[in-house]
Amino acid sequence: MQTETVMIHVRFAPNGTVVEIGERPPALAPQDWFNHLSLRAGMHYQTFVGGRGLFRLPRPEVESLKADVAA
Repeated sequence: MQTETVMIHVRFAPNGTVVEIGERPPALAPQDWFNHLSLRAGMHYQTFVGGRGLFRLPRPEVESLKADVAA
């Protein structure tokens, strides 16, 4: 059985701050969640044109990253 891959979409403002990001825990601001993902899973990030980006992570890893910030 294969593990589900989660795609976390990121949208940036013209000044480079994060405006929207998927799978964000309610207690975190969008920029804080992006910073956490970048530090812990930056190798899974892909940049796109137009102020967008995407993290592709296995579901268990996403849940672990969410648990890190909840603690």
